[in-house]
Amino acid sequence: MEAEGAPVDNKTDKVDIKFRLVDGSDLGPHQYDSTSTVETLKNKILESWPKDKENGPKDIKGLKLIINGKILENNKKVSEFLIMPPGVAEKGVITMHAVVQNPVVDKSKDRKKDGNTPIKSSCSCSIM
Repeated sequence: MEAEGAPVDNKTDKVDIKFRLVDGSDLGPHQYDSTSTVETLKNKILESWPKDKENGPKDIKGLKLIINGKILENNKKVSEFLIMPPGVAEKGVITMHAVVQNPVVDKSKDRKKDGNTPIKSSCSCSIM
């Protein structure tokens, strides 16, 4: 049940995907089976992430793949999100956005919770 114009090679069910990073650079394109999962794509991104780029993903949990405005779930197969109208994919290559989600730092872990020590706020205000 493929949409007309979807860039899938019917003989081998392969698809070319490149990943656009936040800074506008691309990883790929690389060829994947249409049965590959999003988790497989994320692992490939981790392997090929440029070493000179700061704030790279630590693991696949810190990496989000977006296509057509939708965040893809790790267990979804490539074939499940390839339904695109004709002309969307440039030269048969699908572009996905790869976004690194920085881990949330829980500042409350640094504070004492023994009940005797007041928790100090790290904020301050100045009224002039």
